[in-house]
Amino acid sequence: MMLVMYVCICNGHSDRDIKRVAQSGVSCARDIYIQLGKPMRCGRCIDMAEELVQKVHESTIDNHKTVGTRR
Repeated sequence: MMLVMYVCICNGHSDRDIKRVAQSGVSCARDIYIQLGKPMRCGRCIDMAEELVQKVHESTIDNHKTVGTRR
C-alpha cells in the first residue's frame, strides 16, 4: 500500500497530485497548483512542492539518458 503525503494542507494537494502534473511537463509548483484548480495560499508548502517537481524532472532526464545509452 502506497501512502499519500499531503504537501499543501490549505488546498489538499498531495505528493501524488503534484507528481502527476509535473510528469505532464509542468515545471513550476505555482503552475502545478493552478493546474490542480487551487492556487497557492499561505506558501508554507512551496519548498516541498518545488522539491517534488525537481525530483520528477530529474528522474525524467535520467530515464531519457538511460534509454538513449542502451543498445
